[in-house]
Amino acid sequence: MNCCPCDHLTVLWGSCKTIRFYLFILSLLMIGWSAACQTQRAVTTMLISAKMSSNHMIHVRLADGAADAGRADFSISPKTKIIRIEKEAELLRLITEPLDLCQTYWLSYRGEKRAIQPDEALNQFTSQKELGCSWNEERTIFRLFAPRAKRVKLRLYDSLQAETGQEHEMLKDSDGVWECLLAGQYIGWCYDYVVDGPTGDDEEFDPTKAICDPYSRAVATRNEYLHRGRTLILDTHSFDWQGDQGVVIAPEDLMIYECHLRDLTRHPSSGAEPEIAGSYLAAIDDSIRGGLRHIQSLGVNAVEFLPIQEFGNIEIPYQVAVDKVTNTWNPYSRNHWGYMTSYFFAPESYYASGGSLSPEAWCGADGRQVDEFKQVVRAFHKAGMAVIMDVVYNHVSQYDQNAFKLIDKKYYFRLDEEGRYLTASGCGNDFKTERPMARRLIIDSILYWMKEYHVDGFRFDLAALIDWETIDQITIEARKLNPNVILIAEPWGGGRYLPAEFSQHDWAAWNDRFRNGVKGQNPENGTSYIFGRYWGDNNKETLKSYLTGTLAKEGGLFQKSRHAINYLGSHDDHTFGDFVRIGLGDVRPGQTIQDPISNARLTPRQVAVNKLGALILYVSQGALMIEQGQEYGRSKVIARTSAPDSAAGHLDHNSYNKDNETNWLDYSHADLNRDLVDYYTGLAALRRRYRLLRAAPRSSIQFIEHENPFALGMTIDRRDAKEGVQLLVLLNGHSDESASFQLPPGTWSVLADEQRAGATPLRLISDGTAVLPPTSGWVLVR
Repeated sequence: MNCCPCDHLTVLWGSCKTIRFYLFILSLLMIGWSAACQTQRAVTTMLISAKMSSNHMIHVRLADGAADAGRADFSISPKTKIIRIEKEAELLRLITEPLDLCQTYWLSYRGEKRAIQPDEALNQFTSQKELGCSWNEERTIFRLFAPRAKRVKLRLYDSLQAETGQEHEMLKDSDGVWECLLAGQYIGWCYDYVVDGPTGDDEEFDPTKAICDPYSRAVATRNEYLHRGRTLILDTHSFDWQGDQGVVIAPEDLMIYECHLRDLTRHPSSGAEPEIAGSYLAAIDDSIRGGLRHIQSLGVNAVEFLPIQEFGNIEIPYQVAVDKVTNTWNPYSRNHWGYMTSYFFAPESYYASGGSLSPEAWCGADGRQVDEFKQVVRAFHKAGMAVIMDVVYNHVSQYDQNAFKLIDKKYYFRLDEEGRYLTASGCGNDFKTERPMARRLIIDSILYWMKEYHVDGFRFDLAALIDWETIDQITIEARKLNPNVILIAEPWGGGRYLPAEFSQHDWAAWNDRFRNGVKGQNPENGTSYIFGRYWGDNNKETLKSYLTGTLAKEGGLFQKSRHAINYLGSHDDHTFGDFVRIGLGDVRPGQTIQDPISNARLTPRQVAVNKLGALILYVSQGALMIEQGQEYGRSKVIARTSAPDSAAGHLDHNSYNKDNETNWLDYSHADLNRDLVDYYTGLAALRRRYRLLRAAPRSSIQFIEHENPFALGMTIDRRDAKEGVQLLVLLNGHSDESASFQLPPGTWSVLADEQRAGATPLRLISDGTAVLPPTSGWVLVR
């Protein structure tokens, strides 16, 4: 995931007249910063942090350690007795009389004053009660976890249009759960909460702001950046699954199609009726060419949807100051991809039939998004495809009236010593996954999507920001429900890079080593094998590693090849097609595309590079993923709209904010490059036919060396085993030279070459020689 709202630095640098000018400005700033630091040293704070570890202990860190600090140096307000001080290295423990966690305390030390953060003391609050709204024939109960709140009010409305409703004071139990029990059922009603709590500069409790239930199964929201809404009370158990039990696919067998649900059918070329284009229902309309029908034709067996959980679609207005923040980076004021989750149990309402973002209107008013997404899952399952959800638990929506911030920022978020949000995610806040009830919410959410929506798996955005205990609990609980659940990590985030560690925890992970080694790290000056060069420290030996699953025992990342999710492109960065266009020098970064059709139509050289990359992807051990449109070399040209985007007409490497033709799939471009589409379809058929291409014993794989630094052969020999075949993969990444291979004795059937691919033999070779043109690959069998 790209750091959407923080990408304004890229925009600034992209608009520089000269980098030299900005380096000059930067040098002046550094000089000023250095001078400021000299001044700051004279007034350095001594009281670094003060955190409650329990309701009678405060951990204190001082800049000069704890050498001479005594009890008389400290005082707490409101007045609280300090019983004694314990010292351990540079840490001081203040043992106090009982502290009230619903109270804001301040610690003073030799003239300095700092708010005492509740910190670990909050971990004592846990509950196993069912949260959210639940009911039986006699009563309805509402529960909200808010351990530091002083007052919580439930507001019930008999309709979404009602401006006022019933108000009910909720009662708090000893575990921090607020409850309200009412007689009867309220199906068809809606509600919100008002939460009040401690005050202070670093608090966000606000009794003037209403929030939806964080356990909302469906929400209706206003089309505004605050994303204000109400929780809908729906009977979600009446859906007819028609016997659906999900789809079981072995991890190494996965061929994943990563896509954005709205992009699948919003473009007119999809054939969807305008009234439902871009919706859940359009995605599964088998009478049109877009959506399910197109994906199924490619032969893949899993679809991975970009975020489907209810998210903040609208961001703060462009060039307008909001709460001391001015949006200088997003002229569209939109969040299209969905990596700004608001409600972890509710499906995105904008994708429902009739969904609209008309300003100030309600979106998701009748809750139809619930059944319509279930229809999507059921339809893909009937087509033999698993459904994987891209989920975001490392941060929440930044600009909306977010429930977690208003319930208790100090419980749900990672904060610095001043109580400010940490933002290792790059998205304004980091969710504190290690909190017991935050962890429970994440696990409850995962299990809910599995039970209620029959979802087969999950890809976790910036998974390195999720703590390991939560990761392991997800694994345990999800596999209790479905032993074959698909768990995939985007194994980085916050400066951490953990694909090897996720493999050790028995998760699959995106294999960026494969991506960078095969295609390169960037298209301008970091291309690799398929362009006839090696990027960084890649070479023929690393290429062998990628083909065999990037195994840790051979210097790679993964304990098992099935943990490798090999890919060449994703929603992030340039599409694979555009990477090839730029990498070959056919398009320059920042160049305005005058003729989008000519740009979309691949040249013979571009086709060759695309095909070689695809062939390597489909014959490598482990699972694979392709991005939407990769099968036709999709190009993302920034569409010309009313938005003041000076980059209109350029290739887009970060289209998170564009709900327009930049992102919508144009199926006429698939017609322009039908040859490549057929090649991907043929490779999928080949991979399905020969499981050895994805799950061969490592001992059965041998390599054929070649003097050409970019030519390599690989045999997978199982003639003496149950498979009874020998497969041969030949690769030539050289841009200019052909490569001749002496074949092992026997008659070989060519299944794929530089032109076509499939499970049906193209021709036979019995003379013992195969000559591969530049930038090509072959697959043979005997």
